[in-house]
Amino acid sequence: MMLRLLSAALLPVAVLTSSCARHLGKPDGAAPPRLKLDWTVQRDLRFTPVDWPKPLLADLYTPAGDAPPGGWPAVVMIHGGGWSSGDREQVEGIARRVARRGYVTLNITYRLAPESIFPAQVVDVQQAVRWLRGHAADYRVDPARIGAWGYSAGAHLAAMLGGLSPGDRLYQPGAEVKAVVAGGIPSDLRKFHGGTIVPKFLGERWSENSRAFRESSPAAYVTPGDPPVFLYHGGWDQLVPFDQASDYQLALDAAGVPNELYELRGLGHITAFLMDGEAVQRGLDFLDRHLR
Repeated sequence: MMLRLLSAALLPVAVLTSSCARHLGKPDGAAPPRLKLDWTVQRDLRFTPVDWPKPLLADLYTPAGDAPPGGWPAVVMIHGGGWSSGDREQVEGIARRVARRGYVTLNITYRLAPESIFPAQVVDVQQAVRWLRGHAADYRVDPARIGAWGYSAGAHLAAMLGGLSPGDRLYQPGAEVKAVVAGGIPSDLRKFHGGTIVPKFLGERWSENSRAFRESSPAAYVTPGDPPVFLYHGGWDQLVPFDQASDYQLALDAAGVPNELYELRGLGHITAFLMDGEAVQRGLDFLDRHLR
């Protein structure tokens, strides 16, 4: 209810700032045809095994109708909250929009800090991808076309899924994704020298040679061959500065990784999340280009 009230109050801001968006890396040509399907949802599916430190649940959104040959493409949806709060209800609206576009959407929870510190959250989202891939036949999913979408801390975790590869300590076979959509992303935690959010997540304060700060930074994993990445970010974001997105895009460019960056000028971290309608639309177009 509070999010809906804030959205209504900030609608004039969205109208004023929508014309000030900047889309870097926007492909030429028209967007792919946009599906608009009905969907169904299954609530509270457990995606962790019985020996997991904590049972974790997800909601599974499935497009209505017959699946295409090979199954529906799919997206793992990951909420934000500074790795220490939030729930899948936070991104339920985006999950519905993704499902309406023709994607099976697994909207997940994960363990929260400080009770669970890094890399617990990464391991949890990897398990979600592995579970979805392992149940692909049950839910009419194409296991070769799974992407990840998140905002804020969820964007960080989605990018970790995209960046980890064989040879990385945290890599898990079967947890790979084919595309990433990341809004308000903290891409390089090595830049956060103060504050309490990142130290609570990592279980330690910043230090120059910290392995935790390096291993938790998606920017540290960018290599050629990584999946395509769509970034959207508030240009006035004071919580997660815009250079977390723009510098990350430069690293992706340098590695030859296909990417786009959609800047919501005049919006901060929370307002960019609440007023993300056009950004989400561009993210859906991006998924259509890379997962269909």
